[in-house]
Amino acid sequence: EGDIICVFSQYGEVVNINLVRDKKTGKSKGFCFLCYEDQRSTILAVDNFNGIKIKGRTIRVDHVANYRPPKDSDDLDEVTKTLREKGCGVKTPPHTSSDSLSEDDSPPVKKQKGSVCS
Repeated sequence: EGDIICVFSQYGEVVNINLVRDKKTGKSKGFCFLCYEDQRSTILAVDNFNGIKIKGRTIRVDHVANYRPPKDSDDLDEVTKTLREKGCGVKTPPHTSSDSLSEDDSPPVKKQKGSVCS
C-alpha cells in the first residue's frame, strides 16, 4: 500500500486505499481501489498513469462508478468509516426532463471526491 500511495500521491492527496488481497494467503491479487481527496486529482491520475509501466508491469487506471467497499473489517479508522458511509466516487444525479439548460445557463460545479482503480 505504501508504494502505491507514494506513486499516486504525486497527483493529489490519497485519502483511502483498498489493496485487494487473497483471503487465504494474504497476497495481493494485483489490483486496488484508491480514493483521492478531489475529482481533479483522480482525472490527472487516470490521464497520466493509465497504460504506463511500473516495475515491468503495464498498469490500468480507470474511474470506478459503483465501488462497494469490503464489509469484513471491524477495525476501521474514522476516515475509512466516513468514506464507506458516504462513498468516494463521483455521484451523478439521475437525468430528468426538467433538467434541461438553456444556452446561457451553466450547470452548477461541485467539488467531488474521486476514485481510481489500478
